[in-house]
Amino acid sequence: MFRHFLKTATLATVFLIASQSNMMAQDPEFTQYYANPLYTNPAFAGAGNGCGGRFVMSYRNQWPSLARTFETYAASFDRHYDNLAGGIGFLVTHDVAGTGLLTTTTASGIYSYELPVNHDLTVRAGVQASFHYKSLDWSKLTFSDMIEPRSGFVLPTNEPQPATSITFPNFSTGILAYTSAYYGGIAIHNLIEPNQSFYKSTAPGANLPRRYTVHGGINLKYGGSKTTITPNVLFMVQRQFVQTNFGFYISRASFVTGLWYRQTRPNSDALMILIGFKQGAFKFGYSYDVTVSDARVAATGSHEITAGIELKCRSRYNRPQMLRCPDF
Repeated sequence: MFRHFLKTATLATVFLIASQSNMMAQDPEFTQYYANPLYTNPAFAGAGNGCGGRFVMSYRNQWPSLARTFETYAASFDRHYDNLAGGIGFLVTHDVAGTGLLTTTTASGIYSYELPVNHDLTVRAGVQASFHYKSLDWSKLTFSDMIEPRSGFVLPTNEPQPATSITFPNFSTGILAYTSAYYGGIAIHNLIEPNQSFYKSTAPGANLPRRYTVHGGINLKYGGSKTTITPNVLFMVQRQFVQTNFGFYISRASFVTGLWYRQTRPNSDALMILIGFKQGAFKFGYSYDVTVSDARVAATGSHEITAGIELKCRSRYNRPQMLRCPDF
């Protein structure tokens, strides 16, 4: 009975987040934000080291101890084209909340323009157009008027049923600058703040708020260039939600480890640990978020896996300085 109550409460909470006009929605996020470059900043399109293109796939299971509260999938491909003076990218994400109660699928096309400033500094500016599809499984929702004292949730509800699916367009943009040692960028997602209410509410809380991201880092060689230490930081704001990630990667040969701390105002959130390797064109990474906030009693941590292939080719052109930032 207690487990059924918890499941019912979780489903009801997710529905309220999805449908009420005074609730503030947020985008999914990834711990390995550089392993999902197109999701972090559209200016990353075509900035990979493999001129034949780059495939990336990701899976995140947030707080699995709460019975599949949030699961997010992402797949992307991007490549630089000299005749377009930039890169083209395609990104698909699928987010599942509450064991399939609320799902969001997004497909995006991206173009980034490359501007070589000098022999070492390169700037890229990107634009992204997206199409969102959100669906709600009304049959999995339970309400108080459905309770029959002896039999439980068996009565029909009098709650008005909203649309069970909605679609809407969206747009994002970003800029990226990098040298052989430094890199940094700014991205703005949800430029038009599209309405995503199943009830077609016009209240401010029914819109997907803009997400502002600032990120950067530096590559430091150590031990005769065999080891690279990469301190980096990401700062993100989405309406009242403010997050800061800071930490570092350590890379040696084919292996990489990383450690970060995530602060979400006003509380500490998580300590993030990464292990990954890269062999030839293939890379794989696993990270675990250790919850350090008061929520750790129920939400102990989150898992994330990324895999990618970076294709090589023989280019007829001398590309400007390649972006050298972490792969994970």
